[in-house]
Amino acid sequence: MEVAKYGSVAGIPVYRLEDCVGGSPFFIGKMKGCEQAVEKLGIPHRHNGYSIDILIKGTIRQSIDFKQYEVSAPAIMLMEPDQVHQHEMETETEMINIYFSPDFLIPEMQGVVSCWRCVFSSGLIPLNEEQMDEVMSYASLITKEYDSNKLRRDAVIRNLLNAFVIACGRISEPSSGWLNAENSQYNMARQFKVLVDKHYHEKPQVADYAEMLFVTPGHLNDTVKGLLGRNAKYVIDEKRIMEAKRLLYWGEHSIKQIAGRLNFEDDAYFNRFFKKHTGLTPASFQKTTREKYN
Repeated sequence: MEVAKYGSVAGIPVYRLEDCVGGSPFFIGKMKGCEQAVEKLGIPHRHNGYSIDILIKGTIRQSIDFKQYEVSAPAIMLMEPDQVHQHEMETETEMINIYFSPDFLIPEMQGVVSCWRCVFSSGLIPLNEEQMDEVMSYASLITKEYDSNKLRRDAVIRNLLNAFVIACGRISEPSSGWLNAENSQYNMARQFKVLVDKHYHEKPQVADYAEMLFVTPGHLNDTVKGLLGRNAKYVIDEKRIMEAKRLLYWGEHSIKQIAGRLNFEDDAYFNRFFKKHTGLTPASFQKTTREKYN
C-alpha cells in the first residue's frame, strides 16, 4: 500500500488511509521489508485510523510514542489513531497490514465487545503456534472478502473484523472484565472515550463530557472507573499528557507552543501539570527520553 500524507499535526506527518486506497475506510494487504514503501515508514508519522499488523516472518524494530521495541514473528502489533511511530523492517520480514478508519465499525458492532478500543492499548501481542493459526484464519477470510466484489462486502468485512478484534482481546487478556461488561456501561465509556479523543485540547473537565453525555459527573466517573479501572478525569489528563509527551519527544516545539496547543493558561501552569503527572518537568522529560532512545 502506498502511504499518502494529507497534512501534519504540530509538524508530525499524518498519513490518511482514504487517500491511499480510493476513498475506502478499510485496507488489508501483505507487506515485505524489501518494498520501497517501507522507507516512508521509517520517518516518524501518525495514521488517522487504527492499524493491526500481523508479523508473519522476521523481525521489526519500531518506536511507538517514544518507546522502542524489537518484535519477532509470530506477533500482532496494534496502534490507535494519532500514535507517533516509525518502523525498521529487515528485508526478509513479512507482515499483513490491516488499516481501518475510526468510523468503519458502526456503534452497534462495537458494542459486541465492551471497549473494543481497549484491545489496542495492549500494543503488542506475542503469539504461539495455535494462536497464530487462529489469527491467520481470520486474516484469510477477511482478505478473501476484501479481494471480492460481492454484494455487501463491507458488511461482511465489518463482522469478520469485529470477531477478529474480539479474538485478539481474548488472546491478550483472557480474563479481562471489559469483555463481559454490560452494553449500557460500555456505550457510555465508548462515547466518553470518543469525545475525549476529539475534544481533549479544549475540554479538560469531567463536567464538560458529562454534559455532552447527559449524565452527572459522578455517574460518568463511576461508570468509566468500573469499566476501565481509571476515573474520567484521569483518562482526560492521560490523553493530554500523552500528546504533550509526543510533541516533546518527536517535535521541535517550545514549551510555550505545546502549552498553547493543549490550551493551558500559560506555560507555567503546563509545567506544574506535567510535573504532577510525570514527576518531571517538560524540559527534563524531553532531555531524558531523547538521551535514552536516541
